[in-house]
Amino acid sequence: MGFNDQEIVALSGAHALGRCHTDRSGFDGPWQFSPTTFSNEYFRLLCEESWVYRKWAGPKQLTDKKTKSLMMLPSVLVRIFQNLANFSTDMCLIQDKSFKQYATKYAKSEDEFFKEYVLLAHIGAKN
Repeated sequence: MGFNDQEIVALSGAHALGRCHTDRSGFDGPWQFSPTTFSNEYFRLLCEESWVYRKWAGPKQLTDKKTKSLMMLPSVLVRIFQNLANFSTDMCLIQDKSFKQYATKYAKSEDEFFKEYVLLAHIGAKN
C-alpha cells in the first residue's frame, strides 16, 4: 500500500474513535475511554497501561488490567468475517521496535499525532 512504519502507526490511531462490536467482528469493546473523541489517548493507553488477556467466550483479545473496560487486539492472525486476514493489530505497535518509536512519540504528543494523521488523511500514501 506504500505506507512506511510511521504512517502505519499514525493511521492506526483511527482506533481512537469507535469500538468493536461482537456481532460485526467477534471482538468487543472500545480502545479508549472516550470513543467519540479524536485524541492521542489510544497511544497513551497502549503505551502506559498493563494489558492482560480477557477471560471470555469470544476470540483472544486483551483488556486493560486496571478497569477491564478497554480492549486491544493481540499480534496474531485472527478470523474476521469467515476469512483469514492479518488484522491490523494494536499490540504490535508497542512490540515492534520500529513501530514503538512512533507509538511512543504520539503517546507523548497529541500535536505530533494530529500533524501526521491529518497529512495522511488528506494526501494518502506517497507511492
